[in-house]
Amino acid sequence: MIVFDKLWVTMKKRGITTYSLREKSGIDSKTVRRLQANDNIETKTLNKLCTALSCKLEDIAEFKEDKE
Repeated sequence: MIVFDKLWVTMKKRGITTYSLREKSGIDSKTVRRLQANDNIETKTLNKLCTALSCKLEDIAEFKEDKE
């Protein structure tokens, strides 16, 4: 399972709100809700996030083994 807990930490460290992230990256509020819920997102969204935050993928997402 891919989780986006690190995204919120990275944003906080850089003083970026979800509003400014949406404006800077071009993602919509529905996508932000999907990220908050750790739902599936497209790889192009990951690219937009990394570009907007000037970061690496591991700064915003990580794999956690499903406990099922």
